[in-house]
Amino acid sequence: MQTEIMYGPAYATAKVVLSAGEVVRAEAGAMLAMSPGVAMETTTQGGVLKGLRRSVLGGESFFMNTFTGQVDGAELWLAPPLAGDVVAWPINGTLFVQSGSYLASSQGLEVDSKWGGSKTFFSREGLFMLRVSGQGDIVLSSYGAIHAIDLQPGQTYTVDTGHMVAWTEGVNYAVRKVGNWKSTFFSGEGFVVDATGPGRIYIQTRSQDSFLNWLIPQLPQQSS
Repeated sequence: MQTEIMYGPAYATAKVVLSAGEVVRAEAGAMLAMSPGVAMETTTQGGVLKGLRRSVLGGESFFMNTFTGQVDGAELWLAPPLAGDVVAWPINGTLFVQSGSYLASSQGLEVDSKWGGSKTFFSREGLFMLRVSGQGDIVLSSYGAIHAIDLQPGQTYTVDTGHMVAWTEGVNYAVRKVGNWKSTFFSGEGFVVDATGPGRIYIQTRSQDSFLNWLIPQLPQQSS
């Protein structure tokens, strides 16, 4: 899976070059274009129950598209729905991905949802995250650019929940409100994640929720 990221970080897209027989799984709607020699199949990837967990619990599509290279050098272009960055990383282990950031992965990776429990109960971004495990390549997207922070054992970093993209296995996290309830509702800040190493966290430089909070009041109101 040879992946080239182009036109980032504002309007990034991923160009994936496939060998004959090579398989890539992608979020529904992620395909921008493809050359001849790429076959596409739409499935639930693991059955109805896994599809429901990804959709209802993980915030991803119920169906996923599988693209298979029929010839060497076949090209597949992928893009997220929002303007922002796209990154491609190799994985050998487990990566937890915030809902909405998953774009595609190679055949050696399993994509599933993981219960966040009370740790994310107050997070507006959702109660669940995706668990991507195995060995292979993953393509993630973000609203804004993506920045990686390596945490040493016991080191803690506090991140707004709307800016979290992913974190590696071994990072402990807890979601809490900022200050008291008055601060939470009137300071412009909501809930934050306290991430504690060892491990790596990935954050995005813009928040979709913050953009929507700015945009919606600007929209014209329909008169009855």
